[in-house]
Amino acid sequence: MTVLTQQIEEEIEYPSSDGEPMAESDIARDYMTYGVEALKLYFHKRWDVYVSANSFVYYEEGNKSAVVAPDVYVVFGVKKRQRDNYKIWKEAGIAPQFVLEITSETTQDVDQETKPETYRSLGVKEYFQYDPSGDYLNPILQGVRLVNNRYEQIPINNIAFDTLWLYSEVLGLELHIISGELRFRNPQTGEFLKTYQQSEEGRLAEQSARLAEQQGRLAEQQGRLVAESALRSLVSQLLNSGMNLEQVAQMMNLQISEVQRLLDANE
Repeated sequence: MTVLTQQIEEEIEYPSSDGEPMAESDIARDYMTYGVEALKLYFHKRWDVYVSANSFVYYEEGNKSAVVAPDVYVVFGVKKRQRDNYKIWKEAGIAPQFVLEITSETTQDVDQETKPETYRSLGVKEYFQYDPSGDYLNPILQGVRLVNNRYEQIPINNIAFDTLWLYSEVLGLELHIISGELRFRNPQTGEFLKTYQQSEEGRLAEQSARLAEQQGRLAEQQGRLVAESALRSLVSQLLNSGMNLEQVAQMMNLQISEVQRLLDANE
């Protein structure tokens, strides 16, 4: 008697969280938020650019330990949609092309020793590290670019210890440190990228300025109307007193044609 057995493969679960907080400090969280929001807004018209922050990137099917969680990363060539995590084998083998890590006391060793090799093996084209505290990296912003399967340092335009910038070929943007603060800059427009809140605040400020300008023009127009009404009334009074157009014009220091226009407006 032949006994047939059926092997049931349990589906491997790929967690979307390890239960740890998003960032170990407010500073690190704020820069993650800035990075992901600014880049999402910058690429908002592109359907094939996915931007995420501090989410799990799984790179080996069947091995949930083969995972890394970049602080901010960008993937080109995949559909922009919500994901619980990013599985490279489900995305046509496309790995992130840009990664930014916010380095801190607890992450500096992994960021500088372990992750570069992982990212290199995955084909991450550019890997940046930023140390907001200035305690662990010198300079506080550094970047490498993949060339012939090896990482090479991206040239730093150093102005001061806490003021410098690097260019990302992948993003087409500059990463600036201004008095220690990280900001992305569009070299085409010269503008620094904003978060959703900053963009909304800017929009409201522009709207408020336009409204104030409109109110100013309206007040100016109303002032002119009031002044012209007073002139028309004075012209009528002078003419009714027996003066002619020439005398009224001379008295009011106006051209006769202007006095006639005011007179016609009263009719």
